[in-house]
Amino acid sequence: MLAVNNIEVIYDDVILVLKGLSLTVQDGQIVTLLGANGAGKTTTLKAISGLLKVEEGEVTDGTIEFFGKRIDHKAPEEIVKMGIFQVMEGRCVFENLTVHENLMAATRTLKDKKEIQRRYETVFHYFPHLKNLRGRLAGYLSGGEQQMLVIGRALMARTRLMLLDEPSLGLSPILVAEIFSILKRLNKEQQITMLLVEQNAHMALSIAEHGYVMENGKIVLDDDVEKLKENEDIKMFYLGLTERGTKRSYRDLKFYKRRKRWLT
Repeated sequence: MLAVNNIEVIYDDVILVLKGLSLTVQDGQIVTLLGANGAGKTTTLKAISGLLKVEEGEVTDGTIEFFGKRIDHKAPEEIVKMGIFQVMEGRCVFENLTVHENLMAATRTLKDKKEIQRRYETVFHYFPHLKNLRGRLAGYLSGGEQQMLVIGRALMARTRLMLLDEPSLGLSPILVAEIFSILKRLNKEQQITMLLVEQNAHMALSIAEHGYVMENGKIVLDDDVEKLKENEDIKMFYLGLTERGTKRSYRDLKFYKRRKRWLT
């Protein structure tokens, strides 16, 4: 479905952020992209969705293909019409619009009123709590409700590939578990493929099938999720476990650098 081929991304004509990054997402998969803050994960999603342009960013080398068609120089609205929708970090609801208006804002690319109504009902099937909040301003929703709303907005847009940027950010563990359970259901029941950026590696690896690890704008490791879970570096630096299953402090930076074997 998605092929990112050796891309470079530069901001403001001088800042090189992505340095020959490649990844693929198969139709029907959930793929997770792990990495520390500043590794380039969000930039990768914005390169795919076309949102780099609004931040003075540009794909200067390589290609991005969606079902074999290049999209790396298309406008964001064209990419949305093709079926790619980015769920932004920090939720980014239209605070002065109601829940209903937020959902309907995502239907501008749809013409069939029956399809719009069907998708509207589908949102409330997966997020029944939102149904009673249809008339409430989105700015007054809780963090969990806003996260449900932005995922619901993606459902309204006839999404085939959902790009998720830190969906667990700022949510309680109970809400995180609920959101990830719904994402898994959407993948299976609605056939929505997902590329997931997530700091909560435990949750990301619990629903994904394949994973990539980023460091400094490059992919440094990728494998099936089950193999990643057994990788000693992943267990130590992303799952917080040593070989004996005990917790280790992330502040031990020198030890961390010595143990990053995938960079050698």
